[in-house]
Parts: sequence; structure tokens; C-alpha cells
Amino acid sequence: MITEEELIQIEDRANSAQAGPWKAYIEGRDHESGSSFIMTGTEEQRGEDIEMVGATIADYDFIANARQDIIRLISEIRNLRKK
Repeated sequence: MITEEELIQIEDRANSAQAGPWKAYIEGRDHESGSSFIMTGTEEQRGEDIEMVGATIADYDFIANARQDIIRLISEIRNLRKK
């Protein structure tokens, strides 16, 4: 079982990353020129783009969505523990 202390550590790592949401932009799927990247932040308040070497499309999608998914999962765990 994950302890509350472990949840706090995971949450701290997520909150220390660049602001979300993150979205993967894959060359050939989401745009036609340039390279694949992960956009951080909103259109109005963008952070630095993240580019990776050797990552698959699935890797980009997983990493980009993890920014949002981890926070949601932590919240769900805490809600379930209250029941």
C-alpha cells in the first residue's frame, strides 16, 4: 500500500514539474513540420517545450498525459481512503 508520505512525495514531484496541462504534438499526426514535442502550459501561458530523443509516439503520449493523470490519481486515492 502507498503511504500518505509516499503520496506527498509523488505529488511534490508532479507539482515541481512545469505547469500543465501537457500535450504531445507528434509530427505527422498532430502537425506536419518540425519535430515531435510536448507542449507545457496553456496557449496563453506556455512553458518550455519538451523534446526527447528515442521516444516512441506511445512514450510521448504517456509522458504528456502523466502530468495530468498523476494528480488525478492522487486525488482519487485520497477520496477512496476517506470512504
